[in-house]
Amino acid sequence: MKITGYRRENGALGIRNHMLVLPTSVCAADTAAKIAALVPGAVALPNQHGCCQIGSDLALTQKTIVGFGKNPNVGAVVVVGLGCDGIQARAVAEELRETGKPVAFVVIQECGGTLKTIAAGAELAARFARNLAARRRVEGDISEIVMGLECGGSDPTSGLASNPAIGYASTKLVDLGGCSILSETTEVIGAEHLLAARFADPEQRAKFLAIVKSVEDRAIMMGEDLRSGQPTPGNKVGGLSTIEEKSLGCMYKAGTSPFTGALHYAEALPAGKKGLFFMDTPGQDIDSITGMVAGGAQIISFSTGRGTPTGCPIAPVIKITGNPETFEKMPDNLDINAGRIISEGVSVAQVGEELFAMMIEVCNGLRPKSESLGHREFGIYKLTGTF
Repeated sequence: MKITGYRRENGALGIRNHMLVLPTSVCAADTAAKIAALVPGAVALPNQHGCCQIGSDLALTQKTIVGFGKNPNVGAVVVVGLGCDGIQARAVAEELRETGKPVAFVVIQECGGTLKTIAAGAELAARFARNLAARRRVEGDISEIVMGLECGGSDPTSGLASNPAIGYASTKLVDLGGCSILSETTEVIGAEHLLAARFADPEQRAKFLAIVKSVEDRAIMMGEDLRSGQPTPGNKVGGLSTIEEKSLGCMYKAGTSPFTGALHYAEALPAGKKGLFFMDTPGQDIDSITGMVAGGAQIISFSTGRGTPTGCPIAPVIKITGNPETFEKMPDNLDINAGRIISEGVSVAQVGEELFAMMIEVCNGLRPKSESLGHREFGIYKLTGTF
């Protein structure tokens, strides 16, 4: 099955052609935003981390922003650093150059302040943007697509309708040679044994179970019970009563494919491996999407029962709801009404085919509603933070 996209220097296929302005820390984020504002088509990453972090959190922030720069949806990058940040702009740029795509960096303290950095950064970004604008879409294959699977603002209709429809589309993508990523570790607790049975590789199965146990153990070590935050207050108002009930609905996004492997947060998919993967992410929708996109996902399918408008700076996010009332209330934000499965007796397969068809159109350039509204939410998982 053929799609179109932008062929990158390393052979990867992007479905978007972003000129990314990438701040290494919150101290450089405003300057990066001002650079992007001067260059039509440029996108700045609203990074709120990278300063005064230590150890695993600092390493995770660097891995995540580097993953965004390496994502095939990005055609060129200007890295912006303060100079005394925990993450150095030069180091990030050097990692990104491994992809072969155009990369440059500017440092505020070396340029002599904000205004001079904006001028220097905008000049670099404008030159890159002109070159990207000259690129044309080329033919690619659906097997080159990595789709992230997300759910947020869930209610019982998510597990009954929208998540199974996403699972259908995910299985179809995997059957055609592509990749899907199931995420949200806190939302598989209570159903992890069912997912573990679908791992063909014992080592990857053990890695998956260790990831789930680690999340629970860290919460207990901090004197917290994950069940106090899952389901969320909104989930409970919507009708979900327990973390196990929520997990049993969440897992339907994985369809019926066997799992190829398990990934840590923002971990890149292993070269040459295809199929369904699990990624360790938190239940927070934005942080979870960020991890999957940093790992290589070019597109996200997002199920929401109560309605969630959020998007991503560089990857289009398709919104599907299983609640027909929510679809009527939030037509500006939701793309597909899977609630017809409940209200009209439409089959899961029919809505799954509708979602898959829209995924193809989005890969070819159609903007889903979150993208057309300019939603560019971004957040990085903190290993030593809250769950």
